[in-house]
Amino acid sequence: MKRSIFVVGTDTGVGKTVICGLLGRYLSSKGYNTITQKWIESGAKNFSADVNMHLRLMKKRRKDIQQYLAHVSPYVFKLPVAAHLAARLEGKVVNARRIKASFKILSKIFDFVIVEGMGGALVPFNEKELVIDIAADLHLPVLIVAANKLGAINHTVLTVEAIEKRKMPILGIVYNESDNKTEKIILKDNPKIIKRLTGKKTLGVLPRKGNADLLYSGFIQIGKNILSELKGSR
Repeated sequence: MKRSIFVVGTDTGVGKTVICGLLGRYLSSKGYNTITQKWIESGAKNFSADVNMHLRLMKKRRKDIQQYLAHVSPYVFKLPVAAHLAARLEGKVVNARRIKASFKILSKIFDFVIVEGMGGALVPFNEKELVIDIAADLHLPVLIVAANKLGAINHTVLTVEAIEKRKMPILGIVYNESDNKTEKIILKDNPKIIKRLTGKKTLGVLPRKGNADLLYSGFIQIGKNILSELKGSR
């Protein structure tokens, strides 16, 4: 069974952070020592805001992972812009070797490492390289997170094609119902047509809910489905 997962979104703001945190909570509830990573984050100070959200959803605190903080969030930039631009504006260089080393350290200590990607699938971290290529070099299986709304078909199919081009295994797709403006017929049809077009499994649809516990209750079956796919991966 693969003991790591790369969570990639079809776009920015589709709910990757929430899915990572809920998956971390689910795997922890099954007895797996689990940690999350955000290799590069912009628009934060000193530490990844997304990892802070993971921890809240996992019912953990930053002090619980204090000794691993440098590896959990190797690169944090202040300006809320694309990673390559944030690094350039701060006069820094993102080093893929450092990211890989941090991942490998955590993967030796924890049962599961959940890595949250940046934005969509094809986000650069410098002028030449993409974040997803680091995940490909590490042979990480991919979980796709899509916002279930108008436009999801194009975004999701393009994401699948980009990942398949790199010969990365795709566990499946999780959909977030992130707004209440989308017509129900679209919400129902999107997963069906995307599955027909890509052949990728729908691992679940996370409904809009209020607090963390309500979100988690809606995620449990999705977590079971993801774990089942991980157990079947090599």
